[in-house]
Amino acid sequence: MKINKIASVCAAGALLFIGCKSQQGKFEFLSPKSGETIVLGQKVAVRMQFPDTTIDSVIYSVDGELIDRKRDTSVLMLDTEAIGLGARNLVAKVYKAGKEEIAYSNVTIVPESPKQYAFEKLNEYPHDTKAFTQGLEYNGGFLYESTGAGSQLISSIRRVDLKSGNVLQKKEFEGKSANGQDYFGEGMTIVGNNIIMLMWLNNEGLVLNKTSFEQVSSFAYQNSKEGWGLCYDGEKLIKSDGSNKLYFLDPKTYQETGFISVYNSEGAQDALNELEYIDGKVYANVYGKDIIVIINPTTGVVEGQINLMGLHTHASQTDKELNGIAYDSASKSLLVTGKQWDKVYEIKVVAR
Repeated sequence: MKINKIASVCAAGALLFIGCKSQQGKFEFLSPKSGETIVLGQKVAVRMQFPDTTIDSVIYSVDGELIDRKRDTSVLMLDTEAIGLGARNLVAKVYKAGKEEIAYSNVTIVPESPKQYAFEKLNEYPHDTKAFTQGLEYNGGFLYESTGAGSQLISSIRRVDLKSGNVLQKKEFEGKSANGQDYFGEGMTIVGNNIIMLMWLNNEGLVLNKTSFEQVSSFAYQNSKEGWGLCYDGEKLIKSDGSNKLYFLDPKTYQETGFISVYNSEGAQDALNELEYIDGKVYANVYGKDIIVIINPTTGVVEGQINLMGLHTHASQTDKELNGIAYDSASKSLLVTGKQWDKVYEIKVVAR
């Protein structure tokens, strides 16, 4: 699901509403102007053009919820903290002598600009250039890697020796799933003695034994129709589907229990891909970019952004985009790679 893109950014103190006129020259939103944005925490002054100054009442609502009722034409101050992030529908209804007029608007509330981070390269290790990397996890001294299908490549799950790059164990996934789609491996994570691995368009996640790689069970997706990235916060699975949403799954039943929409200072943060849970935050690489965003999984705010431009400077023609984030909790370093890259890089995140 895609969220409408924000048309423009307002100056400090301005707000966003995309005004829709009810009737020309009659009841409509005067301010804020169409195409503006508002930073979370600012107060929104809602001014209306009324048919005349003598009215019985005017009712304001956001997303169908009543927020105020007035008996005059005074300005309404809207509390964005109470509304929260994202696109919101605003409606005003004015009443006079038994007649009703309606005006519509939308408001999009965004967070402050994220903190900016660079990186320090600590080490680099060999990586199989036939690995179309989709998911990465560091567990028990080994890299676990899920791969997708590319040109003459078959989806797989692997156990890898980090320092040598040697593939110690591998299971490939060929054929088609029940919905007729070819198996295309995507993100994965580890819960206890199980590997949870997503398939892209197959509407199916696989549960594999971590030791043998044998399939234990499978589960169907619900509202999130595609499988992209996956991580585990110790209580719930967190899943991406390429949109700006993160879905929460029960780690025992694999049923979705909710979701959160993710926003940065420019609007919806789309294209969330491979995920890693680190110290209370979700790290997600943005598909097609050398960027990892740091997300608060409670609020959906992008709190930080790591720019990895210049990390992989000797890309070959077969190299694809950045995709793969693992965390070494002992050294507190990140391990990152990409689809068919020849290196896994160990990096330290550095504040700018």
